[in-house]
Amino acid sequence: MSIKEQLKGKDLLTLADYSKAEIAYILELAVQIKEKQKNGELYQPLKGKTLGMIFEKSSTRTRVSFETGIYQLGGMGLFLSSNDIQLGRGEPISDTAKVLSGYLDGIMIRTFSQQDVVDLAKNASIPVINGLTDDYHPCQVLADLQTIKEEKGKLEGLKLAYIGDGNNMAHSLMIGCAKMGLDVAVAAPKGYQPHDEIVEQAQSFADGSEVLVTEDAVEAVKDADVIYSDVWASMGQEAEQKEREKAFTHYQVNKKLFSHAKQDAIFMHCLPAHREEEVTAEIIDGPQSVVFQEAENRLHAQKALMVALMG
Repeated sequence: MSIKEQLKGKDLLTLADYSKAEIAYILELAVQIKEKQKNGELYQPLKGKTLGMIFEKSSTRTRVSFETGIYQLGGMGLFLSSNDIQLGRGEPISDTAKVLSGYLDGIMIRTFSQQDVVDLAKNASIPVINGLTDDYHPCQVLADLQTIKEEKGKLEGLKLAYIGDGNNMAHSLMIGCAKMGLDVAVAAPKGYQPHDEIVEQAQSFADGSEVLVTEDAVEAVKDADVIYSDVWASMGQEAEQKEREKAFTHYQVNKKLFSHAKQDAIFMHCLPAHREEEVTAEIIDGPQSVVFQEAENRLHAQKALMVALMG
């Protein structure tokens, strides 16, 4: 069976479920789709198809990129907040999944619990895409890998250093990088490090590359090609902001920390960013930053994903 046939109808719950070849196929397709758009070429393989987009967590990039993406591919995106559908009023996820499967060609869900996404996919007969949960953010990492390849010309043999909270971004980056042959080092304070079982899972995918978790930001950044950061308090953690600011004092990405990376290292962030907290304005707005290219690539990577799964 070809990679194209393998991907058709598949869910994206986490990149752990995807082979290196499948991820590489989506990234190559994303490059082609981006090129078509830049050349003004009409490309509508999903004409007449509808993507339902369930949002229990609000978003700028996820909503705009998916809604614009499905439209550009010839289909339609349907925004469904938890207030708009019976899921928010206690309908079982299994019932919602079966009902939506009769109306739609795909579902994207952005929510808190990974289990909810798993249950939705288990009961749906159409592809389910994880637009973000508390545990994973696979769509962001597809865009990240596309950006790194554009900037560096390759993925294998590079090193990515992630500095900050061992959250959904850290989890998905470890898995995505390990699958695609990048060394990945995560620096986070004790109590805020990635889940042990996800670290072990990522390490099991690494074939000749390294997955390192440390409390030492300088150790993580040493000789890195990419430095990546995220907010210290994610959505739903606002009450912990002050406590987290204290815990992450030594995890700010600034000029001094950046000096330990390779001279041509790039800076990445999934956005939104809090300047002068997790990263200084000098870095995120400086010449080494590719954060807006990375944000744009959410559109192209997700279009490729929708074509692969829903086409």
